[in-house]
Amino acid sequence: MRIGELARRTGVSVRVLRYYEQRGLLHAERDGNGYRRYDGEAAVETVTRVRELLATGLNTDTIRQLLPCARGGPGLVPCRLSQGIVEQQMAQLDAEMAELTRRRSALTAYAQVMGERRAQDEALAAMALRSA
Repeated sequence: MRIGELARRTGVSVRVLRYYEQRGLLHAERDGNGYRRYDGEAAVETVTRVRELLATGLNTDTIRQLLPCARGGPGLVPCRLSQGIVEQQMAQLDAEMAELTRRRSALTAYAQVMGERRAQDEALAAMALRSA
């Protein structure tokens, strides 16, 4: 399958497919004229898997490490290295989510205090207008 056909079937631009190849995520044979030729369904599956892994927030270096174990789709028992990488990424996400939760709680507290102070300021302003 040529690069244009792979792009059409996966919904990924030719430029992105070349980038995947450059990053070692996708492999193409070269015809005598230099055109790329991909291994049909295997290439479609690889591009699909790369897109899924990118959507999780993983970078291409990490995906290159995971890809051999990630082929085959959901339900595949990952190899030990890949499982460790995925668990590390999940731990990092958990830490980031905890930090975001902490920051949101702090902002919520500030918003509450500011709301109370605003109400006090408005009450004082209304009293000043009445007495004027």
